[in-house]
Amino acid sequence: MKKILAVLMSLALVVMLAGCGGSGEKKAEPKAQKQLTLAAAASLEKVFEQRLIPMFNKKHPEVKIQGVYDASGKLQSQIENGLAADVFISAANKQMTALDKKGYMDSATVKPLLENKLVLIVPAKGESTIKSFNDIAKAKHPAIGDPASVPAGQYAKEALTSLGVWDSVLPKASLGTNVTQVLNWVGEGSADAGLVYATDAALLKDKVKIVAEAPAGSLKKQIIYPIGILKKAPEKEAAKALAEFLQTEEAGAVLAKYGFAPVKK
Repeated sequence: MKKILAVLMSLALVVMLAGCGGSGEKKAEPKAQKQLTLAAAASLEKVFEQRLIPMFNKKHPEVKIQGVYDASGKLQSQIENGLAADVFISAANKQMTALDKKGYMDSATVKPLLENKLVLIVPAKGESTIKSFNDIAKAKHPAIGDPASVPAGQYAKEALTSLGVWDSVLPKASLGTNVTQVLNWVGEGSADAGLVYATDAALLKDKVKIVAEAPAGSLKKQIIYPIGILKKAPEKEAAKALAEFLQTEEAGAVLAKYGFAPVKK
């Protein structure tokens, strides 16, 4: 009799456990993750990886963004050679326009996204008498990117030529092989003034300070970063969502902290 009762109790326990397991609501199936490839200018890597991608993922957890960051010309070549990118952001119109003309871009989605600025910087410590672009002619050791190879140096030459001070600056200027070198020279005090992008200055704001932006009219064109969705984007809907997010005030506020200015509509 005891054995029979034990068996019956065991069966009852099994039934109860089965009932508990079946009465609960089924857990929602996680959405399938979409892989979106972002090809963006190297100067955008920190703001995207540190802030923008995490922000976007809070709204779209189903989208995984793989960032490919490099010089815009190199990204253009990679796309032409088969990189299956969804979204492209270049540091100049030149590369975007070239891809669009060759049929790689969804032309309707190509638009200006960000504006960078050419700025005059001086060491953060101490007081400087250099307050404007014209004042850089007074600097004992000015620094700019080499105009022969550095885009920021080309913009610097254009601005200073327009202001009529290029010939005074060039003989005593240190020419950097890239903007980072110019930034470091000013930051360590070996140069008393330099011309770099606002985004570069933002990376070393504890050692350099911006005292002026390139005067209106000193550059023929704005320094624009356009955005566009690839015509053959594997994840077009996710790409559209990312492009729209990057044009919100929320994203613009973050970009501004990294030195970028959203293009005014």
